[in-house]
Amino acid sequence: MLKRFSFILTIFLLSIVLVVAGCSSSKQTSGNASDIKYPKKAMEFIAPAGAGGGWDLTIRTVAKTLEDTKLVSVPMPVTNKPGGGGGVALAYLQEKKGSDSIIAVYSPPLLLINLTGATNYSYKDTTPIAKLITDYGAFAVSKNSPYNSLKDVMEALKKDPKSVKIGGNSSAGSMDHIQFLLMAKAAGVKNLRDIDYVSFQDNSGAAQVMGGHLDLLTSGLGEVRALAESGQLKVLATTAPKRVGTGVLATIPTAKEQGIDATFENWRGLFGPPGMPDYALKYWEDTLAKMVETPEWKKAAENNGWDLAFAKSEEFKKFLEEQNEKYKEILQEIGMLK
Repeated sequence: MLKRFSFILTIFLLSIVLVVAGCSSSKQTSGNASDIKYPKKAMEFIAPAGAGGGWDLTIRTVAKTLEDTKLVSVPMPVTNKPGGGGGVALAYLQEKKGSDSIIAVYSPPLLLINLTGATNYSYKDTTPIAKLITDYGAFAVSKNSPYNSLKDVMEALKKDPKSVKIGGNSSAGSMDHIQFLLMAKAAGVKNLRDIDYVSFQDNSGAAQVMGGHLDLLTSGLGEVRALAESGQLKVLATTAPKRVGTGVLATIPTAKEQGIDATFENWRGLFGPPGMPDYALKYWEDTLAKMVETPEWKKAAENNGWDLAFAKSEEFKKFLEEQNEKYKEILQEIGMLK
């Protein structure tokens, strides 16, 4: 009887040990799945415009820095999805709802294309991950252009708003267009709606200027850096509050220096699809926070004339809400708010 009782007690205690061990193992596996094994496959990085533009430059720089610093070990190929001022890529993100393996870069057009009615989707149909940098706009002409300053351009537009053909790599009513109109308004140009603006969403705006088909390109400073350094483009001004960058970039005057009292900040950040899992959001927040502190990222920012402006998801969301209200006011003033 005693032997039987001892046997039963032993079996009972062994069962408890196995159950506890099993629970512990289960918890450990669950923790590893989210903290260690993610990401397990290649990420899809999206540039919502053609190769060579600001979005393309930013997300490729992110991918290269993450790879060079060994912060991320999985492949991070960049796919270009141009069209609709970023609207095509935004619609694509909706198809990837809940995915943990896709990230897109965006800037002011993400808000502007919704406010102008170009798309029904907005930043609220994404998962804001982190704000990374502040870039600035630039206004460039061909090396043989008669215009030697932004003030020269504005004086011509005051006489005839059709006299200067303006082009950019974003859609009408989006960032490149808006930043120029803000400068023109500050310079005292009337009839802003009469200014000709041509959109080149394949990022061929610089080629159009160099080919003589366009008088002035309104773009991002980083997008025209190489052509400015080679002397193929003459950059008349930036939208920064002070001179930025190094080398040739640092020689470019601001619009404010030319008596045009206006600035425009081109923030850039990373976004996941709607419903991106919390573990993925936290992983990328933390990883990007480490990336922006690396010498590699700081050097890239300096070379491209970017100001460091890192903010995690919650802070980034508040920033987006504030910017959205500011853009509403701008678009209302020029009659382009939907």
